[in-house]
Amino acid sequence: MRDATPISTASIIFEHTSLAAAPLVPELVAYQAEKLVPLWEATEWRAAAPQPPPFWAFVWPGSAALARYLLDSPEIVRGKTVLDFGSGSGLAALAAARCGAATVVAWDVDPLAGVVQQLNAQPNGVTFTSVTGDATLAEPDAEVILAGDVCYEREAAEANLSWLRASRGLVLLADPGRHYAPTDGLELLQTYDVPVLKELESVEVKRTRLWRLERCARAHPPGPVRLGAPPP
Repeated sequence: MRDATPISTASIIFEHTSLAAAPLVPELVAYQAEKLVPLWEATEWRAAAPQPPPFWAFVWPGSAALARYLLDSPEIVRGKTVLDFGSGSGLAALAAARCGAATVVAWDVDPLAGVVQQLNAQPNGVTFTSVTGDATLAEPDAEVILAGDVCYEREAAEANLSWLRASRGLVLLADPGRHYAPTDGLELLQTYDVPVLKELESVEVKRTRLWRLERCARAHPPGPVRLGAPPP
């Protein structure tokens, strides 16, 4: 796989992360960083321009909760089409694929996330598709949508939640108490105490709740973009 990845991208990932068992989900491994700043600086040096934080190099508590829930209840995604919304490292997508989903798409706005997702897929013995772009501009045809840690900024949280509530499939939302997380239209399914990196969260464990998100009607749906196709 290293030969199939652009050397500049691969070298950054391999230099600043290591393959390790995921928190709460030791059945799965992922390339993870121990510190944020050195990796962030390396991505900016490579691009010679400001870059978003490399969130794809960390296992966020929402993704860990989703992965744990799926591995404990594989029938939820077995044989179904699954979208991992704001996928980051792809941990929830890895779990869905491991559980026998018919197809899995990991969707994230950061192109480097797609690279690390595919690197993570290989040692876990699974395959799925990675798509880069804003999923809220698309209308994917997924039976199950996974959303972990997508409520940490107000404007993004509002757009994400509006899109998720208008989606056709089952939406599983996992959140560790972010300020802009929803407070209504939720069915609590499970609660987890997830080990986290103190540099990112200021604590070592985050209590993370996993809900089924209730749907609502969408007045003006976007143009039809099928599952796995990038937005226009």
